[in-house]
Amino acid sequence: MDARFAEIIEVLTRYFDGLYHSDAGKLAGIFHPQAIYACASEGSLIHLTMDAYLPMVAKRPSPASRGEARQDHILSIEFAGPVTALARVACAIGPKSFTDLLSIVRLDGRWQIIAKVFHVDLAASSP
Repeated sequence: MDARFAEIIEVLTRYFDGLYHSDAGKLAGIFHPQAIYACASEGSLIHLTMDAYLPMVAKRPSPASRGEARQDHILSIEFAGPVTALARVACAIGPKSFTDLLSIVRLDGRWQIIAKVFHVDLAASSP
């Protein structure tokens, strides 16, 4: 396997761990400080910087603390060049299912997420 794939998989594993445990510190270690967070699933743009996004993660109860089963997996990884990649991943937190498109760049000797653009769906409620 290309070493770049293994390196990206390690970043994505840390990403999933950070989300599952609401660990903003772990996420800060894999997001570039200037990364963006964006979503338009509900018809308007949500656009945050890491300074706004990471405190939100830190404040929310973690899926781990609620005993939720982990539901995260890598759908694809593509390279646009030697230092640019796009990962498509899926995860769930509570009733929300996310498809994340993570733009990842290699800077300062390591891979970092520079953009998180995602779609979210709410699970159908049981009758």
